[in-house]
This record gives sequence, C-alpha cells and structure tokens, in this order.
Amino acid sequence: MAATEKPVIVWFRRNLRLHDNAALGAAERDGAPVVPVFVRDPPDPSGQASDWWLHRSLASLDADLATRGSSLLILQGPTETVLPRLATEIGAGALHLERGHEPGVAAREQDISTRLSEHGIATRRFAGRLLADPDRFRTGAGGPYRVFTPFWKALRHGFESGTPRPAPERLTTPTNLPDGLALEELGLVTESKEQIAGWEGDWQPGEAGAREALADFVDGPMADYPEGRDLPGRVGTSRLSPHLHFGEVSIRTAWHVAAQAAVGGAERGGEAFLRELGWRDFGAHLLHHFPRIVDEPLQKKFDTFPWRDDAAALQRWQDGLTGYPLVDAGMRQLRRTGWMHNRVRMVAASFLVKHLLIDWRAGERWFRDCLVDFDPASNIVNWQWVAGSGADAAPYFRIFNPVLQGTRFDRDGAYVRRWLAEIADLPDRYLHHPWDAPATTLEAAGIVLDRDYPAPMVDHAFARKRALSAFQSLTESEKV
Repeated sequence: MAATEKPVIVWFRRNLRLHDNAALGAAERDGAPVVPVFVRDPPDPSGQASDWWLHRSLASLDADLATRGSSLLILQGPTETVLPRLATEIGAGALHLERGHEPGVAAREQDISTRLSEHGIATRRFAGRLLADPDRFRTGAGGPYRVFTPFWKALRHGFESGTPRPAPERLTTPTNLPDGLALEELGLVTESKEQIAGWEGDWQPGEAGAREALADFVDGPMADYPEGRDLPGRVGTSRLSPHLHFGEVSIRTAWHVAAQAAVGGAERGGEAFLRELGWRDFGAHLLHHFPRIVDEPLQKKFDTFPWRDDAAALQRWQDGLTGYPLVDAGMRQLRRTGWMHNRVRMVAASFLVKHLLIDWRAGERWFRDCLVDFDPASNIVNWQWVAGSGADAAPYFRIFNPVLQGTRFDRDGAYVRRWLAEIADLPDRYLHHPWDAPATTLEAAGIVLDRDYPAPMVDHAFARKRALSAFQSLTESEKV
C-alpha cells in the first residue's frame, strides 16, 4: 500500500470547521483517505453551557462532513491511548492535528506522537488556533510579552493572514473503521429544557452560524465598533467569541475579513476589531508561558490579598440580586443566554472582586460554567486583569461605579429593561439607582424595594474605601 493510500486521521478539537482547516486540507491534498475524529477526554475543562455548544457544533460538523461523503468518528477516553489504538487498528499513515497551546497540551501531543512513531505512524502538527506561535513570538530580549501594547504593535505589523483556504469538495473515507459513539452518548447536554431554550434562542453553533455571524458583523456593527461595542443595549459587537473558541471559523479568516473591511472603508471599526483579536492572542500567550495563572495570581503579592469568604454574597451576585441594575442585568443575561456583553462583564467582575472582595477564582469558576464562549486563557486572563493581579492589569484604584457605568453606557435603559422586568417601568433617571427614586415614583412603577427588587447589598462609597484599603495593604507589605 502506498503511503498516500494509508488513511490519515484528522483530529478535530478546537478546529470544528472544514474551511481554512490546515490539518484537514493537507490530508485532502495528499490524496489520502481521511478519518475525521473527535475524542472526548473527560479531564478537558468545560462548563455546562460550553458543553451544550460543543454538542451542537459536533452535530453541525458531522452534517457538513456528510455532504462531502464522510462522517465524524466520535470516541471517548484518554487521547494518549485512544488515538494510537485507532491508528494501529486501521493502519493509518499519519495523524494530523492543529496545535494547542494550553498548559499540558503540548506534552500530551508529544506523548501521542511518540506512541505513534513506535508503530511507524507520523504526526503532523499545523498552526491555526492563534495568530502567532507563543514559542516563537517573543520580545527583543527573547522573553514572553507581559504588556499588551508592545505585543500588539509587533503582531499588527508582523502578521499577514494570507488567503484562507476553501473547504474540501469531497473526502474519501476508509470502510474498515471501528464503531464510534453516538453524539448523545457523550452526555454533553444535561441542562433543563428551559435553559437549553435560552441558548437555542440566541445562538447558531457550527460553521454555518460562524460564517453568518462574521458576515453580519462586517456588514453592520463593524463600522461603528469603536463606540458601539461599549453599548450593551444594542447589537454592537461581533458575538464571534464562541465560534472562535471552537474553531468554527479560523482566527485567520476573521482577521482576513476584518482587515479587508478596514481597507474598504470601515477603517476605525476594522482596526479596533483586529486589536480585540490581538488581545485574544495575548491571553493565550500569557497562559502558555505562565501556566500557574490557572489558579494563582500572576503577581505574587496577591497571594496575601485579604479576600472575603462570603457564600451568601457570592450567591446574590450569581443570581443577579446585588441591587445594582447593570450588574444584575448582566448576570441574568449570562444565566439565560450563556453570554454577557463585554462592558458589563468588566463591571460585574469588578463588583465581585472590589465591591464584595470575593476571590476572582470564584468568579472565574462561575463564568466557566455559564459561558458558551468559555475559553481558559481568556477567562483567566480577563479575571486577573480586573482583579489587578494579572499582566498589564487594571490598576487597583480603578473601581467601576455600577451606577455611573449604567447611566453612561445604557443611558436609555434598553439593556437593563430587557433583563430586569421588575424595574422596567421606572423612569430613565432612576433606572440605574432605584433606591434614589421618590416613594411616589416607586409606587407608580409598582416597586417595593427589597420585595420586588433588592436594595444595594453594599454601599458603593463604603465598598470603594474598603477595597482601596485592602489593595493598599499589598503596597505596604511590599515595603516591609
């Protein structure tokens, strides 16, 4: 049997697409029979919302493969044993994969490669998950970047997307494949029908949904993105984050399309969006080079930060019952749809770690479980940024005032009214601080504070003073 006649296993992980998929494209160009495989490895970190998305995305990928004469083989178990066993069983000539960069992933890939090489089976790794390879993209001194601005300048001037490759028109699949699992056997969908309906109503997982979301963004909100992205009451962002996380559209395609739009007239919007793609890469680079930040602060001085252990306060934050409408609207949007507007994410996260002094890791865990776009690097890096403990982090004295954030970015109250029906009848001037409304205004809106909607669980001025004192204690300890 010629080398090109031996089947090639294409390992799908976070590249659940056919367009611009280097691992798949290389197998097709070699003329080899292709075995598309997904392996559910239980230790992979995920939450219920992102598991639902994965289920839908895998179903979409399998349907797309079927139109090209192929199908997705679904397996479960430790990849370091499952993939070598499959490869030897079918007489594979090679394994193709898109490189991962999370902690432990490179070692796992190397382990699989070593096991395959013992049977004369090659492993080919392809780039595709990030814009720049963290092992090669470094500062002039040879170290990893820890500040975003120089990272972005180097990336913006050095990256060329090229033209994304089309999807294969037809794939040849071997007939001697073992039986795989039905998608439902993975048990990815465990939530209630009501919760699933919330996700279903807001999202279209899969490659077709990703390409539609990208086209809709470029044709619409991108032109006004620098301003529109901060207004949660309107559609001003791309909402591509879950599609990018699961690789339903390649990061190279997103860059290419946005860069073309920038040249074509939407320059400010295109450039601002490209910068956000750069921030996504920056987070992945930080996690790659500093894997301890999964559960430790990057800045070691935060090891002694005086976090409060307050389960009741954490629960009120999770339930959207803090008494601050912008925060509560965001937390309810998160629970209902698996997503939260980025401006509101910053405010809600800041409220947890600075108003309530609850450890950022508790917030990170909650977001991990609730977000359809949960991404380990982005989630961890952004939480540490808000807490002040990460790289290039927000300064400790930057404490968002939820009322001012609401009146500035949700001036007409469209966002709060959508998610907090119980206070929707309040006039705009009191919507973001109902406790200041006269009794007659509250009565006219049918609101009794602490019955229909909670009073603030903590006073902003008090919380700010307490947070500044806690952060100051770190500064003082550095001097000792």
